[in-house]
Amino acid sequence: MEIQRDWKAEYEGRVEWIRGLVRSSGVKGIVFGNSGGKDSALVGILCKAACDNTVGIIMPCASRRNFGIDAQDGRELAEQYGIETRTVDLTAVREQELKALQDVTEMTDLAVSNIAPRLRMTTLYAIAAAERRLVAGTGNRSEAYMGYYTKWGDGGHDFNPISDLTATEVFAFLEYLKAPRSIIDKAPSAGLFDGQTDEDEMGVTYKAIDTYLLTGEATEEDRSVIERYHRASEHKRRPIATYR
Repeated sequence: MEIQRDWKAEYEGRVEWIRGLVRSSGVKGIVFGNSGGKDSALVGILCKAACDNTVGIIMPCASRRNFGIDAQDGRELAEQYGIETRTVDLTAVREQELKALQDVTEMTDLAVSNIAPRLRMTTLYAIAAAERRLVAGTGNRSEAYMGYYTKWGDGGHDFNPISDLTATEVFAFLEYLKAPRSIIDKAPSAGLFDGQTDEDEMGVTYKAIDTYLLTGEATEEDRSVIERYHRASEHKRRPIATYR
């Protein structure tokens, strides 16, 4: 599937949109989670171009990958684009949270894996509140359709400059921007545990997801997986239920 987009116009339009948000919000800057991944990289590049006072936070949390390849790629991105970078190790915080819960409930694997994204969101908002920053989101359209994100974790932010782009379009955008090859070439992963990749966990490729989103075409097997994920995650895309 060939991506036909005017990336120069896309870049200029998104940068100007972010500038407008910063001006109208009256904040001093932007903060984002610098995960070393593709979505995070694109958001960091756009935010830095729009607002020089942009800081990326590397937040390793238990997984060896967080401390290794992801942190290395995050620092390479920051160096190439002049993005201020700080590191907050959340491993001990996660351990304390699990310890506090051990006599309260029996944690499932899913419940445990969602702790890290929510700790990262808490960290970003603490920094944002302390320094009058907006929190930039880093999720793409493909992840949103699949519900492949943590509610009140990486799904929590003030704005998102790439939410309309599929994963395949993010890849193409990064190619245009000449982002680090280490980021463009590695398999997408939420880094929730060692050995995890997005496509293995979902059981479908981003290419298949994006072809379905953009053209409606998919094999029966891929369509079944995509629509199953979409139905199961509908609650993540709905407004909070309130009593009227």
